[in-house]
Amino acid sequence: MSSTQIIVIVLVVLVVVAALAVALRSLGRRRALRDRFGPEYDRVVAEQDSRSAAERELRDRERRHAELTLTPLTPESRARYAAAWEELQVRFIDSPGETVGDADELVTRLIEEQGYPTGDFSDQIAHLSVEHARTLTNYRDAHEIHLRNSRGEASTEELRQAVVHYRALFTDLLGTEPAGHHTPEQRHPDTPHDATSR
Repeated sequence: MSSTQIIVIVLVVLVVVAALAVALRSLGRRRALRDRFGPEYDRVVAEQDSRSAAERELRDRERRHAELTLTPLTPESRARYAAAWEELQVRFIDSPGETVGDADELVTRLIEEQGYPTGDFSDQIAHLSVEHARTLTNYRDAHEIHLRNSRGEASTEELRQAVVHYRALFTDLLGTEPAGHHTPEQRHPDTPHDATSR
């Protein structure tokens, strides 16, 4: 075998090894994004023109999230929010529409206190997706019902579901179930079923 042939073989092997390394690194990054973003990964892939564009978007979210100054809740704040949620949930039976609006405001205050931006809803979702992706579908659904309720288009059952959805993100942000595990049935026999156990 001539030296030229050996050089060609070595170059081919190096190109194949480099291509494999790039592919494995890409797969590793993809797996890491899937693990971190869960269902949000699939949602962004479906919204973007390509998988690579979606993955760029998710990496950009990680970069912007890293620039935030997030503040853990103090035990006092955690207790205050948990008590506010318990009170809100009890009020649902008497004023479901108003309670959904209050739930939206309470979740927004909790998000803001932890250091997330709360101006534009899509930016808020993007920032939250980095650490709270698994409850974002709940949050989107709750927010949509809240907007429909403000137009007078949401049924009582949808309002109940919105409170359940808000609770999913609220619990995720709080890091614990608010104020014990009281469901509205335990507090008031006529309150609609609250599927907080998810």
